[in-house]
Amino acid sequence: MLVKSLTKLFQMQKIISAILFLFLISFGCAQNNPPFIETPLKNEYTYETIIDGIDVPWGMAFISKNELLVTEISGILYRVKNGKKTTVKGLPFIYTRGQGGLLDIALHPDFKKNKIIYLTLATNTENDNKGGNTALYCGELEGNSLINLKLIYKSVPNSKKGEHFGSRIVFDKKGHVYFSVGDRANREKNPQDITRDGGKIYRLNLDGSIPEDNPFYNKKGAKKAIFSYGHRNPQGMTIHPITDEIWENEHGPKGGDEINIIKKGVNYGWPEITYGINYSGTPITNKTEDPTMAQPFYYWVPSIAPSGMAFSTSNIYKGWKGSLFVGSLKFEYLERLVIENNKVVKREKILDKIGRVRNVIEGPDGFLYLGVEGKGIIKIIPKK
Repeated sequence: MLVKSLTKLFQMQKIISAILFLFLISFGCAQNNPPFIETPLKNEYTYETIIDGIDVPWGMAFISKNELLVTEISGILYRVKNGKKTTVKGLPFIYTRGQGGLLDIALHPDFKKNKIIYLTLATNTENDNKGGNTALYCGELEGNSLINLKLIYKSVPNSKKGEHFGSRIVFDKKGHVYFSVGDRANREKNPQDITRDGGKIYRLNLDGSIPEDNPFYNKKGAKKAIFSYGHRNPQGMTIHPITDEIWENEHGPKGGDEINIIKKGVNYGWPEITYGINYSGTPITNKTEDPTMAQPFYYWVPSIAPSGMAFSTSNIYKGWKGSLFVGSLKFEYLERLVIENNKVVKREKILDKIGRVRNVIEGPDGFLYLGVEGKGIIKIIPKK
């Protein structure tokens, strides 16, 4: 009797172990998108603080080798030089709620001559007491003031929701400015509807006019400025240094953060296809693919909450040239992605637990600069 009981117990233990093993395999496969991220065994870099006292540094733009402009989401534009910051005056009304506020900043390609800068920010120009939405402005930097401020594009309608404003700004070499706007937490209506703003990347001429070769310029009822759609909340954009393609990252829901290479008129799928699920754990859709929609170049499961992104093009950091760098808000590190043959072959944590990395750019000196929440702006320096 005892032998029989022990045999049954042993068999039951084997069954439980097998079930547990299968669960762990399944869970691991579902939660990780290879390659798995590495932490370097040897720390070959350190950092120095360029400026502190900036709570949420969203956008950065160098106006000279030792001077840069920094946006703070609460609605302050700083001019930073030699470890000191000065507030730039002349900003428009900024709607600050949740993720909304003063967002990205970028210099006109001919900034040295015309002193024009571009800003994305949440605002309400309609005075309708219905919240705000993302807008693109430009103006001239004169000393510590913005003059000749011009509203270039304003997304509608306004909303009191505090999520998914975007936003980043980039330029191509053909005289266009691109900027992103999140879906404003209205995934049911905005991302897939080209007659509505939200969940889109837009393309304009530098003067704010709409290019006639935009993909939906002649589409009745469409927003003519749309360049691509089906986005959730794009918070990173950069230009590939060799191909000149626009690379973008966006927040997924729970899982499914994406890197996309942006093409004219393409639908990137949100929320019809996604590798993420609702924060509650329920499915958003049963599809991760659709023949009419683009697949991401890369996606993260679990989410890292990606922010700014930049390619390293200098020889300052050993082995980093050509790598893509993305800030992680959730896990508080800078992620290095090594790309070979159009595929991510390696992921690496840089400055693990440094804080919520809101932005990363390459400076004119070839160094990488990070905007870190609660720390300000830091510069990564290789150890000698």
